[in-house]
Amino acid sequence: MINRITLENGVRIICEKIPHVRSVSVGIWVGAGSRNEKKEINGISHFIEHMLFKGTKKRSAKEIAESIDSIGGQINAFTGKECTCYYTKTLDTHIDIAIDVLTDMFFNSVFSEKDIDIERKVVLEEISMYEDSPEDLVHDYLSETVWENDAIGMPILGTYESLHNIERDTIVNYISEHYLPENTVIAVAGNFDDNVLIDIVKKNFGSWYSDRKPVKQFEKANFKVSNRIKQKDIEQVHICLGFEGIEHGNDDLYSLLAINNVFGGGMSSRLFQKIREERGLVYSIYSYPSSYCNAGLFTIYAGMNPEHRDTFLKLVMEEIKILIKHGISEEELAKSKEQLKGSYILGLESTSSRMNSLGKSELMLGKVYTPEEVLKKIDEVNNEKVREIIEKVFQMEKMSIAVVGNINEKLIYQNIYEK
Repeated sequence: MINRITLENGVRIICEKIPHVRSVSVGIWVGAGSRNEKKEINGISHFIEHMLFKGTKKRSAKEIAESIDSIGGQINAFTGKECTCYYTKTLDTHIDIAIDVLTDMFFNSVFSEKDIDIERKVVLEEISMYEDSPEDLVHDYLSETVWENDAIGMPILGTYESLHNIERDTIVNYISEHYLPENTVIAVAGNFDDNVLIDIVKKNFGSWYSDRKPVKQFEKANFKVSNRIKQKDIEQVHICLGFEGIEHGNDDLYSLLAINNVFGGGMSSRLFQKIREERGLVYSIYSYPSSYCNAGLFTIYAGMNPEHRDTFLKLVMEEIKILIKHGISEEELAKSKEQLKGSYILGLESTSSRMNSLGKSELMLGKVYTPEEVLKKIDEVNNEKVREIIEKVFQMEKMSIAVVGNINEKLIYQNIYEK
């Protein structure tokens, strides 16, 4: 059963008790990600995520790690475009330790100048590592291409230039603007005593107040049709084709997920079978939808030898045209829906997955759907809705392309839409 409580200061607690497990996952979710940033300090949300592990007034960085390691648990964090999450997974008997460590990091981090300088080097190395992974880099480059001049298109890690603008005062000011009670969700999934959990959270978060209010909801991100290449001296060429997708919270996303399973979502999909299995033109090819507040993206990715580029593009265009003209069969749709339901139900067996689902839904949508409600939404997907979403998303004249590789820009885009 999912329980939702809002403290007087606005902090939301969303928890799901699963009595038959022995683990518990706890996450502190904050509505602060790269989309909240200004270009000059791009990457600060992710940088703060790193800094919270560098030491508090009563624990060193090593002691933070040891506090959870010593009880056989896990502690970590991640930053997205619209949120940051700090989380633990421990035995249910250690939930008090988990919340104590997370709270200490959240409220009492020191942010010493020395640690900031050290961690800046670490994140710069992380950016360099990312730059050396073109198969990952091209996805960020597509976001930058379709959402140019909008914060949603900026990289989560930031840039070499912006990282050097982040100092202690910048961090403290950003936290005071975004780390607010009404912008924070405590998500818990697993085995716990309801009364004990609520008491611990109230004790740690109940007296937290701020005069500031969270910033208004994100404006709609305008999708830009553009073709861009990032020249890189590498053997393969990595290509992402992008269409405007479905925003977070829109039930149309279930139809797009069903379409994606058939089109490019797995090894049995049309793209994988036609381009990799039958033709052997690529090692990796797949598609996926991304959803955000007032914005969505549908991406097709592949990495290949440059000599296969034109054939790849021709075949993808053919598959898109077939999808637009004929849609997907009733049999394909039925299989896809079962696939979606199977993946969703299997994910529910992990307390960390449940915690992620609870936290993100509550933070971004202000509501959480029960498993029964989600399965019902998947079941309600029909071919009429599928055809409508195909027509809405796969608009050939609104396709953008991002490429990372050592290729001639003029060659790749010549007559692509006619191929």
